[in-house]
Amino acid sequence: MAKREIWRSGFTMIELVFVIVVVGILSAIAIPKFAATRDDAIITKARTTVGALRSAISMERQKRILEGNFTNVTLSEAVGLLDYGLDKRWSTSGNTLKFTAPNGHSCSFVLQNNKLDRNATNCNVAGLDTL
Repeated sequence: MAKREIWRSGFTMIELVFVIVVVGILSAIAIPKFAATRDDAIITKARTTVGALRSAISMERQKRILEGNFTNVTLSEAVGLLDYGLDKRWSTSGNTLKFTAPNGHSCSFVLQNNKLDRNATNCNVAGLDTL
C-alpha cells in the first residue's frame, strides 16, 4: 500500500500573529477617531439645541404679540417649548443657560429681551464660540 499524504488546511501561527497585529494597529487608529466623532456630534447637537431654542423663542414671541400680550418669554418657558427638552449637559439658572462639553469646558447663553445670546466672556467650547 502506498502511503497517502494528508494535507490539513488552516492558518499557520505566523499568519494568525500577523492578522492580530494588523487588527491591533487598525483599532489603535480607529478608536481615537470614533471618540473625536462622538465629541463633534455632541457639539453639533448643542448647536442645534441653541437654534431650536432661538426659533421657539421667536415663534412664542410672535404668537404673544398676535394675542396682544407683550411680555417677554422666560428661559423656563422657552425650554418647555422644546419637544425633546434639554439633555444632562445643559443647566439653567435664572435667565442663563449653560452647556458643558465632553472635555469639561463650558459655554453660557443669556436670554434677555427675547434674544438668546452667547455670553462672550464665558465660552471656551470650540463650535459654540461662534454662535
